[in-house]
Amino acid sequence: MAYIDDPEAQRANVAYIKRSMATPLLTREHEQALAVKWRQDGDQKALHELVTAYTRLVVGVAARFRNYGLPMGDLVQEGNVGLMQAASRFEPERGVRFSTYATWWIRAAIQDFILRNWSIVRTGTTASQKSLFFNLRRLRARIKDSGGLSGNGTMTGKARKKIAEELGVPVGDVETMEQRLSAADQSLNTPMSEGGDYDWQDFLSDDRPDPEAVIIDHHDGHSRTVWLKKALGELTDREQIIIKRRRLSEEGATLEELGRELGVSKERVRQLETRAMSKLRSAIERDVEEPKDLLLEY
Repeated sequence: MAYIDDPEAQRANVAYIKRSMATPLLTREHEQALAVKWRQDGDQKALHELVTAYTRLVVGVAARFRNYGLPMGDLVQEGNVGLMQAASRFEPERGVRFSTYATWWIRAAIQDFILRNWSIVRTGTTASQKSLFFNLRRLRARIKDSGGLSGNGTMTGKARKKIAEELGVPVGDVETMEQRLSAADQSLNTPMSEGGDYDWQDFLSDDRPDPEAVIIDHHDGHSRTVWLKKALGELTDREQIIIKRRRLSEEGATLEELGRELGVSKERVRQLETRAMSKLRSAIERDVEEPKDLLLEY
């Protein structure tokens, strides 16, 4: 849906468009001369004349995107940013017309603006998603004419697959973008019904543990810490080192590493580990009703 400007903005837009269309076009030779002056000498007057002559390009490109629900004036201003970027990067020695070169920069600037402002939810971040965003409506309209929509107005699986193949994107991206384009942003504070007491956010599910589960988990964690600390106290210093490094570390040490550190063979480390685990099990069985709650091998 096109954005409708207020009367004052409409008058300003019309005046700008008239000035842009009234500015005479440049010949290839004059355009080249202006570009060289700006590029080599930094001539601001040459830059102004070059850019002003092609503001009609900005208006023309912006008009193609007027149905994305954003003010025409904003689209034109963003297009002018792209025009200035083109002027700063243009290389006249390549023999390309400035109008051809600038069109790409103008379109890119306007498209980036639309993607940033069309929705409060970021719509397209990759090149394929941007292509899908700006081409889906056109392709969907073509499919509609050929009967590629289901009874509820959504595209059929075959139609989505065809678009995905044409744009080189996954079918899932086509389905997601179709949903995004068919629904407007809506505040979670919007009432579910007129005069109702509940907002949409009141019905959002919370996947976090409830307070009772948090307290129980905290209590159990403290209990396991106490049990383990007491059981470890019955081991020798060397056995404690082995258990802590092998069983209580995120990156468990190897038998060979501990063997070098303790000055014994890795087979001896394995024997000490087995003996230490046996002691731990005995200590846990003596003090804990459910030894497996300590999450050791049991």
